[in-house]
Amino acid sequence: MQEAKIYFGSTPATKEQKAPVKSPFNDKIEGYYPVCDAQDAQKALQIAQKAFKKHSNKVPLSQRIAWLRDVARSLKEQKEEFALTITKEIGKPIAFSRVEVQRAIETIELSADFAVSMMGETINTDATPSGRGTMSFYKRVPVGVAVAITPFNFPLNLSAHKLAPALVAGNALVYKPTPEAPLTGYNLAKLFIESKYAIPDMLSVVYGDAEIGDALVSSPIPRKISFTGSVQVGRIITQRAGIKRLSLELGGNAATYIDQSADISQAASRCAVGAFVNSGQVCISLQRIYVHESIYEEFAQALAEDTKRLKVGDPYEPDTFMGPLINEEAAKRAEQWVQSAIEAGARPILEGKREGRYFYPAILADVQDDMPIICEEVFAPIVSLVKVSGYEEAIAKMNDSPYGLQFSIFTKDIDLIKRFVDDAEAGGVVINDIPTLRFDIQPYGGVKLSGIGREGPKFALEEFTEIKSVIIV
Repeated sequence: MQEAKIYFGSTPATKEQKAPVKSPFNDKIEGYYPVCDAQDAQKALQIAQKAFKKHSNKVPLSQRIAWLRDVARSLKEQKEEFALTITKEIGKPIAFSRVEVQRAIETIELSADFAVSMMGETINTDATPSGRGTMSFYKRVPVGVAVAITPFNFPLNLSAHKLAPALVAGNALVYKPTPEAPLTGYNLAKLFIESKYAIPDMLSVVYGDAEIGDALVSSPIPRKISFTGSVQVGRIITQRAGIKRLSLELGGNAATYIDQSADISQAASRCAVGAFVNSGQVCISLQRIYVHESIYEEFAQALAEDTKRLKVGDPYEPDTFMGPLINEEAAKRAEQWVQSAIEAGARPILEGKREGRYFYPAILADVQDDMPIICEEVFAPIVSLVKVSGYEEAIAKMNDSPYGLQFSIFTKDIDLIKRFVDDAEAGGVVINDIPTLRFDIQPYGGVKLSGIGREGPKFALEEFTEIKSVIIV
């Protein structure tokens, strides 16, 4: 039974009031975390502000890089412990929890690697008569104090995508992990804070939900807010933050087009993974599949057969593909999504069923464009099939969405591939695989309501730094 601690800078603290961490798999209490208030958030921000003023320009990049490499090494040594904690807190199947830990290690290492090339550029100010005899360049400098707010679905790796770039860039950071996985967040922060290369008080950790988040983003202290979560909360942050740098990853409604030239077997197999991995609780979970009318029924049956082979069950068993949803409310919401779509005329290929917090995969055919199940982000193991006459209809329907995170296409037609790269209104496109595919080294982020800014170590470093221009006369 683990108890998370607050970190006011490098100093651990606790509170009299604590909240339990319950497993969505068996309702077992796995630990506790302190219930913070707005004053705790302000205290953490003030400590971060003092730490940045104290250490800014005094700690060399070599130490910050060594700091990250030391954390990555420690995480490697504790891979299984971290994987088990993820499974305990959010019910993610252990096989995927292990993958997440490995990805987090790579994210931290990549952040250290890219920090080496975090350079400026010489500007030829003497290119104009007014600049004659001058020398100019710019350099990248840390923003100052930053805030990181993370979600439950990838509680370790998405935290690593914020903590590692922010700290190696030289910022002081206040980190608020998701209330659903506070132990994972605490254990990661502890590795940073207890590292022999740690810079004192440059990382703080507080816990909570709306009250704490509002105190963090509305304070005048932070210069940068990095948030991953819902559009609704993203809207509030943009209203409350004021003049600050924002990185907002707000989810999506990922879609793919299955062209008549596609390998149906391969496409169906990959789409089953894309729609149902992590129980559909992925920002780039495959939610909409547009299928050429000539292969529509064949693809639907192939997808159903592949989906039936996915094991739903105990997340601690190594061959389990799908565990529970994060809570029973999410499972009930998924059930309502499916029922309302069927009542509106959708045809169930696999209807899905709810058992407590579990919701089994649902495949709905003949879904219409105005049905909420295809217009909104469902964040559940539900996928909708839509019959289209060809690429033009498919791309028009894919783009007819307020979201634009990642799209994909399955085709052997090189001309369609080239058109799709330009036509897709999304932050990322994938060719001949699912839109759920992401490599941590790449830029990641969306357009429209899917957010602002980009993650991925190299690109997050840019988000956590500012350009300082220098002129020498």
